[in-house]
Amino acid sequence: MQLVATGLLVAMAALYVGAGFWLRQAPWLAYVRAFAEAATIGACADWFAVTALFRHPLGLTIPHTGIIPRNKDRIGDALGAFIADNFLTVEILEAKLSQLEVGRWGAAWLRHPGNASRVAERLVRLLPELLALSTPEARRRFVGAVAADAIAGVPAAPLAAGALGAIWGVEGGGAILDAGLDLTAAALARNEDLIRAEVAGRTYRWLPRWVDQKIGEAILKGLVETLEQMRAPEHPWRGRVQTYVADFIGRLETDPTLAKHAEAIKRRIVSHPLLLERLGDVGLALEASFNPTTDEAKRALEQRLAGWLAGFGAWLYDEAEAIEIFNDWARQAAQRTIAPRRREIGRAVASVVAGWDARSVAEKLELQIGADLQFIRINGTLVGGLVGLTIYALSKWFGQPA
Repeated sequence: MQLVATGLLVAMAALYVGAGFWLRQAPWLAYVRAFAEAATIGACADWFAVTALFRHPLGLTIPHTGIIPRNKDRIGDALGAFIADNFLTVEILEAKLSQLEVGRWGAAWLRHPGNASRVAERLVRLLPELLALSTPEARRRFVGAVAADAIAGVPAAPLAAGALGAIWGVEGGGAILDAGLDLTAAALARNEDLIRAEVAGRTYRWLPRWVDQKIGEAILKGLVETLEQMRAPEHPWRGRVQTYVADFIGRLETDPTLAKHAEAIKRRIVSHPLLLERLGDVGLALEASFNPTTDEAKRALEQRLAGWLAGFGAWLYDEAEAIEIFNDWARQAAQRTIAPRRREIGRAVASVVAGWDARSVAEKLELQIGADLQFIRINGTLVGGLVGLTIYALSKWFGQPA
């Protein structure tokens, strides 16, 4: 565009010279000469104006030229303030972020196997670098402490009620009750001699030994038969156990006394050194599984992670409620992170601009808007020529010397 605009200036100057050279032979060329003269003047004036924005014309330090390099810092400050006030306010961010579907976009992107594989590959490559920042012992203590704090922060009674309700809810607790009966029957079978000895030790000494044995066998037989009878779904004791457990689950959720006992038990468990050590060991075991040492293990881990990530993306894409939760998180994170720091962001933009070389700033801006500015030169050439031609024609029309 510079070549076009400059070429037009040269053409107008050549036309002016040529028209003046042939003016005696063709008087009508006076109109062409007037057009070319005014166009040359307009082209020169607009060239000076456009050039003065970015540099000193012809290298001459004429006042009020090189405007952009000279005001670089002020432009940076104005740009930073403009971004902060017109893009990063809470109202504008809320309006723009409400239109974003971050959750659905992320899910659609992640469910693509190629994208999931790239994420998995980078995670596997990044994990060893992160782990190298600390020692295994420090990580073990950290994982144990975090897990213990997480457990301590969860109310014990509602959690226990939920877990017990979920387990007991399978077939009305029948499977668990049958398993308990199996364990009890096995314990009786393993300890028959002990039970007979206990019975013999608690009866009257004057009773014959064979009577003690008969009593012990009768007790064992009665217990075994009772256990077998309780396997029947209609057995009354079975219903009593189910009723008791259901009532206990309800009390766990509502009884303050039970809640206090559950919290006390939880505190004793969480504060036990063995639990912290085992939690740390679990963390180290997970860490080892995510820190492969061979290429084959790395590829296997990448494939597993890619499968999990792609599966998670596919699940999330179809879960409108979960997507909305992710969208809310993204909006809140952006608002809480960006809006309160918009002035800092504006100052950061200004500092970046201030750090640029003045010539670089001029070149960057000229590359963005330079083509339009060259059109200004072209338009100035043509408009100047038309205005000059009009003035010349009017002067001739009214008999004024041209």
